[in-house]
Order: sequence, then structure tokens, then C-alpha cells
Amino acid sequence: MAQFVCSNCGYGAGSWYGKCPGCGEWNTFTQFNPEAGASTERKQEKVQKLTPTSLAQIPSLNKDRKSTGIFEFDRVLGGGFVAGEVILLTGEPGIGKSTLLLQSLQNLKTLYISGEEAGEQIKERAVRLGVKLDNLLFADTLQLEGILDGLDSLKSTIEMVVIDSIQTIYSKQIEGQPGSVSQLKEVTNRLIIFAKQNKLPMMLVGHVTKDGDIAGPKTVEHMVDAVLAFEGEKVSHFRILRAQKNRFGSTDEIGIFAMEQEGLVQIDNPLAFLDDQSQTVPGKAIIGVMEGKRPLFFEIQALAAPTVLAIPRRVVNGVDYNKVLLLLAVIRKNLHLPLDKFDIYINVIGGVNVKSTAADLGITAATISSIENIPLPPSSLFIGEVGLLGEIRKVFGEDKVIKEAKRLTFKNIYSSSAIKHIRDLKKTASAFSSH
Repeated sequence: MAQFVCSNCGYGAGSWYGKCPGCGEWNTFTQFNPEAGASTERKQEKVQKLTPTSLAQIPSLNKDRKSTGIFEFDRVLGGGFVAGEVILLTGEPGIGKSTLLLQSLQNLKTLYISGEEAGEQIKERAVRLGVKLDNLLFADTLQLEGILDGLDSLKSTIEMVVIDSIQTIYSKQIEGQPGSVSQLKEVTNRLIIFAKQNKLPMMLVGHVTKDGDIAGPKTVEHMVDAVLAFEGEKVSHFRILRAQKNRFGSTDEIGIFAMEQEGLVQIDNPLAFLDDQSQTVPGKAIIGVMEGKRPLFFEIQALAAPTVLAIPRRVVNGVDYNKVLLLLAVIRKNLHLPLDKFDIYINVIGGVNVKSTAADLGITAATISSIENIPLPPSSLFIGEVGLLGEIRKVFGEDKVIKEAKRLTFKNIYSSSAIKHIRDLKKTASAFSSH
């Protein structure tokens, strides 16, 4: 049965909509018939007989990985590329995906297939970055059948394939424009089959919607082995690489980079996101969180300004909006602060996103500090989850973060072992202001 699917976000519906309920874009619904999506070759394919094999007889996965030579990238992958692995790399336009690929794959014999940029543009960027050109092959073929034929003749001489982007590739066997649901699913499926059969790692670059979600149906994400997200604000030079899915490694690790004039530079300093730790101003708190196997430290800033609106404004950057609303409700309930008289702004310095619950205590402390106009003690660190009753709970990796904080000479560490309830935060700020 035919249905309508949004070409921007993959939202499906039984009837046509002018505006997509999923992403809010206009005139993106196209009719999609699942039965018409099968290629002619697949219809003519012979029936394959089922031949079960004992798991004991199946050889173990080859764990020899191909390293990129960039530690932060390899960390997220789990140590490097696995033979036959297919990875989907996403990120906002202009965030630096092409720069990341050129720098990280220059040590591997790579075929770069681009439907987004011309060869001259890619070469100009590669020269500016100082990338080795000899290892990079370029092609602008967008037809799937032509790509697969070319890869079949090159598979013994190349170590990696990049397709930038998957939404520009089309199959002549399938109806629809490049990037449509039927084209996207068929193209991705056949590329994955080729990669697995020939043990050739493949990197697919994908577009994102205006909300930051991966464009296209969610089934594409399920088909690939790993989904990597390259994040960061364009106004900030920091970039973070996260694994949203990884069949051959952990999804907890992140890679940290700084976009400099010479390209992306690896960041291994846990204090890279902090400026002056000793400065004491109302509304500033330092938090410690575990990102994978390493502790990192971020600065949370809160601003509470008197409001003239009937409904106070809440603006949040870098942490979950609904989480901040929950914490504000906990503050109001337990500390009886007049939050309805203030517009409240929360921001994580550096243009990064912090998703750990370990940031709860720091957000709460910064908010109370700004409302009371009392600075927190200098060289202080906050780590802990705040419950609905105002209690402070221990978080994953707390002991390791505290140990690293002591090594970095943080003088005052506030965690679940030092603070049991958010009422103690107000006492802490008041005690400091009296000195």
C-alpha cells in the first residue's frame, strides 16, 4: 500500500501533508510505494537455499583495525576501522566534516566520491590543510551501478571509501529523485552488501535536519555499523565527535578537536573548555563529567534577570532544556526562591553539549548563585545528580572525576559525599559571601 514520506526527515503518513509534522518543512511529502522499491535485479535473483552453520564453526571477527593516525578519531571508532565496516558521519553544514575526513584518512589509500563539491574545491582544502594528496583518489560519479563497478576494479588497491553525501547517490533501477526514501534505502543497502562482501571499510556522509537529526528514514541508521555525529557551534572553535551507535566499540567515548587555521587540532587537556578558574562571579560553576573513560571539566553560566513578562523566559544552551525546567522546579519547591520573577538563561561555555546527569549540581549551584547574586567559592567543582526531592545522588565515574580534580588543584569539591541536599548549596554560597 502506498504511503507518503517526508524526504527531509523520513516521517511517514497515510495521506499527504503540506507541512511535515516531524520536521516542520513544507512540501517535502512524496508518495512512496514499498512494493515498487525493489530493484529489477533483485526480482530476477534466484532463490537462495537456507544453509545453517554452527556458531562454533564460524571464524571470529578479524579485530585487526586500520588506524587513522589521529588518536581522538580512533578513540571514538574503538581503535580504528574494522574491515567491511560501514559508518554514517553526520553534522551540520559547514561544521568541518570534510576537513575531519581529509585529515583522518590521509594515511589510508582512500577513494573520495563527492556529490557535494568539485574536485578542485576538495584539492584546495586538502592543500590548505597540508594533507598528503598521493593517498587520495577523487571521483564524482553519482550513479550507484557505476560506483559499484568502479569499486570492484579498485577494491584491491584502496583501503577506504568515502561517499559525500549518501543523499546525492542514486540507482538507475529505482524510481525517484536522489535522496528520496526509496533511493536512499536501496543505495545504502547495496553499498553495505558490497562493503561486507569485499571487507572494504566505507564512510557515508549524511545530511542533518534543522533540528540536528539525521535526514532520511531511521532504517538507514539501523543498517550501518556505526553512526558518528560531529558537533559544535560555528561561532566556537571546539568540535566534538560522538558515537551515537557503534557495533565494534563503545558509544561512551568522544573525540575533542579545535578548529584552527591549519585545520582540526586534537585536544587532550581536560581543562581545555575552561578559562580562568579562580575568577569568582555570581552565576558561574565548574562541573566535572565522565566522557567515556576520561573526565572533562566544563563551565556552566547562569543569568537570572528580573522579568517584565507574565511568563518568564527560559533560554538554555548546551544542556537539555527539559532537564533545566525540572531543576528549576526542584529549586522553587525546596528553597522557595521567587523564580517566577526572573528570566533565567543557562549556557555551557565553549559551544558544546553536556548530556551527563553529573551536570545537575553545577546547574543548580550556578542558578542559585545568580538569583542570590552571591559568587561560589573559587576553584570549586560540582558533580552530582539532583533528584526530584532535592537530594544529591552519586553519578557514574564520580570517584575518578574527583581524583582528577584534586590532581588539577581544585580546592573545593562538592559532590554527593559532601552535599546531601540542595539546601546545602545556598548555605555554601552564603558562607562564602560572609568572608
